[in-house]
Formats: sequence, structure tokens, C-alpha cells
Amino acid sequence: MKPNTSTKSLNKPFLKLKEADYQQQRQDSKLTNLGKIMEIHGPKLLGTSYKDPIASFNLFREYTVRHPEVYWSIILKELSVTFHEPPKCILDTTDKSRPGGTWLPGSVLNIAECCLLPSIHPRKEDDSCAIVWRDEGDDDDSDVNRITLKQLREQVILVANALDRTFTKGDAIAVDMPMTVNAVIIYLAIILAGCVVVSIADSFAAKEIATRLRVSKAKAIFTQDFIVRGGRKFPLYSRVVEASPHKVIVLPVSGHNVGVQLREQDISWKDFLAYDNQHQRPIHFTPAYLPVDSMINILFSSGTTGEPKAIPWTQLSAIRSTAEGWAHINVGVGDVYCWPTNLGWVMGPILLFSCFLTGATLALYHGSPLGRGFGKFVQDAGVTVLGTVPSLVKTWKNTDCIKGLDWTKIKSFASTGETSNVDDDLWLSSKSYYKPIIECCGGTELASSYIQSSLFQPQAFGAFSTASMTTGLVILDEHGVPYPDDKACVGEVGLFPLYLGATDRLLNADHNDVYFKGMPTFKGMRLRRHGDILKRTVGGYIVVQGRADDTMNLGGIKTSSVEIERVCDRADESILETAAVSVAPPDGGPELLVIFVVLKKGFNQQPEKLKTIFSKTIQTNLNPLFKVSNLKIIPEFPRTASNKLLRRVLRDQIQHELSVRSRM
Repeated sequence: MKPNTSTKSLNKPFLKLKEADYQQQRQDSKLTNLGKIMEIHGPKLLGTSYKDPIASFNLFREYTVRHPEVYWSIILKELSVTFHEPPKCILDTTDKSRPGGTWLPGSVLNIAECCLLPSIHPRKEDDSCAIVWRDEGDDDDSDVNRITLKQLREQVILVANALDRTFTKGDAIAVDMPMTVNAVIIYLAIILAGCVVVSIADSFAAKEIATRLRVSKAKAIFTQDFIVRGGRKFPLYSRVVEASPHKVIVLPVSGHNVGVQLREQDISWKDFLAYDNQHQRPIHFTPAYLPVDSMINILFSSGTTGEPKAIPWTQLSAIRSTAEGWAHINVGVGDVYCWPTNLGWVMGPILLFSCFLTGATLALYHGSPLGRGFGKFVQDAGVTVLGTVPSLVKTWKNTDCIKGLDWTKIKSFASTGETSNVDDDLWLSSKSYYKPIIECCGGTELASSYIQSSLFQPQAFGAFSTASMTTGLVILDEHGVPYPDDKACVGEVGLFPLYLGATDRLLNADHNDVYFKGMPTFKGMRLRRHGDILKRTVGGYIVVQGRADDTMNLGGIKTSSVEIERVCDRADESILETAAVSVAPPDGGPELLVIFVVLKKGFNQQPEKLKTIFSKTIQTNLNPLFKVSNLKIIPEFPRTASNKLLRRVLRDQIQHELSVRSRM
């Protein structure tokens, strides 16, 4: 099957176009997922104001903000979502104690079943390819592995039956392993059986694993004996056991038998499935049908600002995350969607649902995405949509590991997790005839991106051109007053509270305190806190300036870490990356600007020389009053397991050094 791709011209960055090219783009825009529904419903909803998907995109998106119930009634028919009991309505706002409203009240379903069953629209059949994968170390010239929808369903049912024999509906069951085919099967089986997945990244230390097991009250955990990366084996089971879980089900990284000695209460994957394999029970399982707002997954925030928040995902979250990929990234039947990630982070579940609820094929590489092996898999699997994080792109570019590979089947890229580098984005786009890169910025608690770039708007690398469908937002000044929508400005974002799929509870914190307390009202709505500092340009584009926690006050002038880092990263050819923090002097006074630097391999620099270069660059490009007080060259930055920069660790380090000096 051909991908549901818009054709050649729409897949180019939307720069200056000749009239003929623009007309072609208008036609191509009508072939996208979102373009098709705009063509059908636009004239009815917008009247004579509707022209075409490109000209009328902003009008249509603004309509969805005012009438989200209309948009979602349309979108639910486009996704592979089947209700066991249909909703009484799309949105109920009568309960004033729920600022986010009640979505799809009365509906009952099992979202894992929706992933596994064939459907007419979108077109999913039993022999459709559900997953394509390759193991690191396999012959790169061999065929990729494939599993059909029917085969996937049978494997999930096998595991669901084993879970049903061992656990009780509603039990929390953790998954701590790479995002392999078996991990996907386990994830879907847990939800099919009416249990709750606890997502834990396979890079976590035992202490972090223990925290997540404790908060979630997990009854068991699935893991592997080892992880294989770059031909080396790293222990995983032993790290999990150090966290003292109740019970561990252990999969072998290769072969049929685990390569470690298990505790008495633990069990191998082979033995866990032995009963069903021996008795050859019918390939049947009755799903646990639950209300749409029932919890299916416990995820955790990255912990960049402290204790990670335990964030419950419901079946609504799965629907929301899928709809964003369908509408903005244009994922659908015939696509092969790849995004190196992990079920321990929000992109793992987003990728999974975005494939199985749209009819796309999920592409998984069982190994490191940093080398040529991953790039060869992208080529051989025929990936049409490739998701990245900016640091990954930088590695590919610097090592030139994908040289000579054919990535031209890719119709669009997507990027999230960090601030993108414009030069790196241009390099990535060039690998597939300058296809667009859809920038995505959101949060685990939103189950989606709240700002994105769009196929219907001119592209600016490293920037966002629009809020996502149905998402309302304002940018607040320092007094909490919204700037006009057409004004260039910098401030903290406030989200409109009616947001399908966003959390209405946290497991280890007060949801109202975290997201609503202290936020201003706007048009009668209490705004939802997200914590990002946004800059809106004169042209209406949005640049993320960092978190509100990363805002600094230098000599009475507010700026952000990201803004300073963006300038410093380009200041000298020796720079790989920089991190900017501000600290208060121990004896009081204005905040001091400190820059941490990681140099490119093979380069040496004197800190004082770089300090001078950075000061001049910042003063020229940002503000003549800004001055670098201290500069430190370090081998690498502290990061979370999802690769987010931990500026607070750097800030604490320099603050400690200053305190020690002041006491000497």
C-alpha cells in the first residue's frame, strides 16, 4: 500500500513559492488527513470564509478551539476507536469542579482491543503489517522482520491470558526494558487484561526504579536479563532486583533461556507463558471494558525540576496522542513510523497508539540509534515518518554515519524533547529532498503537543507555527496579563483548560496545586499551567525559551537559558553544546551568569578565552549589559534518561562552589 502521503510539493519546506507551486501545494494539502476533513467539513463550519486547507487552516483551527466537541466528533470517526458503550456526548462542562470538563461521558471501551482489531476506516486488515523490526547485530543485508496484525493479536492474547491467571484487574504492572516487539506485546496485553502499565525507562538506576515501583504500588515488573548496545551486554535484571520489586518476569535478551540466576519469587518469560503454550487454549480473550477515563498507564515526569510526578494516562490520553500524529504529522495507513524511544517515556506510548489506531506500521530497531545500523534499518524498513530528538540528529551529522544510505522514502520528520538546532535541522531535511520537520512541544500530562509546526504553513526550522488542534493558549506578561494574540512578546504560556486527554489527577501530588493554583483567569476560564516560556516573533512563529524555572534575571533584565545557549552554541567552532545558568552570589546582589561548555572531540580551549568570546557574542546579539561571570568546561552534561538537560544540577554545583569560596 502507498503511504497516505501528500505528494512532492507539500513535502518540501514551505518557503517562497512560485504561483504554480503554490497551486500544486493547495491540491496536495487536500490529500492529507486533516486536509480531507477540512474539505468535507470546512464549507459547512466556516461558510464562505473557507477556501482550502492552506488558506483556511488558521480559521479552521480557531474554530476547533471554540467548538472542540465538533472537532472531536469528526476525528473519532477517523481513528480505529470502537466503543463497547458509546458516549452520551462529546463534552460535558456542567461539573464546575472539573476545569478540564468531562470528555466522552458514559463511554466504555478497551483501547488495546481497538489497536488489535481490523477496521474498515482506517483500513486495517489481519494481514496488514503491524510491526517491522531488526535486532542490532543482525546482518544489515538481511530482510527486516515483520509481524502481521493477526499475529500480533494472537501474541497479545497469549500474554493477556497469562496475566489474567496471575494478577487481578486493576493491578499495576511495570515494564522496564527496551522498546522491543515483546515490550509492545506486554504493554498491550496489560491494558487488554484490565491492568495498568507502569512505565519505567531501562536506563534508570535502582533508586529511580524503586521510587516508581513504590509510588505506583506495582505488583510485578517485566524486564530483560541484559541490554545489548553496540555489541556489549549490560545487566538489567540485577539493577531491577536491587529496587526490591515483589515479582519479576524476566525475558532473555536473546535465545529462549534467561542468562541469569533468578530470585525464588521471580519467573522466566518462558515459564510465565508455559501453561498457555502447553494447553494450546483457543486464541481468545475477553477484554476488560472500562470507562474511557479509566487509568491504563502510569508515566512519570522527567524530574528536571525535582521529584518526578506520577502521571496517570487514561484511554482518553491514547486517543488524544493518536489524533495529534494523525492531524499534524499526517500518519496513517501505509506509513511506516519510526521514533527511537522507550516505553518509559511519553513518546513510547504515543508512538505505539499513533501507529495501531491509525493503521500505520510501527518500526522498531532493537539497539542503539546512534550508529549506521539504525540508519540502514530506516532505509530497509521503508520508513516514511521518522521521529528524532535534536541531540540524536547532531550525532548523526557529526559522525556522518548515514552517508550513502537512502532515506528518500521519508515524507516527513518530527522532532521533540529539546530545542532544535537550525543547521542540524537543515542537514536532516536534506537527507530526504528537504522534507519538512514537524516540531512538537508538549508534555506527558497533556498526552500530546500543545504547539507544533504544520504542513499547511511556511516552515521555520527550530520554531513552531501553530498551537495544536483545539488547543487554546495565551502568553502572559510578568503580571499574569495575556499579551494580544498578534503581538510579538515573551512570557509564560497559559493553556485553556478544556483539553481532551490532559490529566485531571496526579498520584503523588495535588493536581490543582501543580497546574491551576495561582494561574490567572481568562474569559472566565482558570488557565492551566504548563511552565514553558514562549517567545512569539513578529511573524507569529513561536520559539520555546525554556522552562519558567530556567528564567534568569541579569541586571534587572529577564532572559532565558535557551536564548543564551542558542547564541553561545554558534560563537566558536570548538563548541559542541553549552548550558547557561544563573546563580545568586552568597553575599547577595544581582544574579551571576555562568556558562558550562562541552567541546567537540579534538578541540582544546582556554576557559578565559571562551569567556571573552561568549561575553562579546551575548552583548552583540542579546544585550550589551549581559556579562559572563564564570565559565566551566566539562566532558558532558548531566541529563535525564530521556536526554533532557538537568540545568538544576549544574546550578547546584556552581552554587555550592561559590558558597565554599565565600567561607574561605
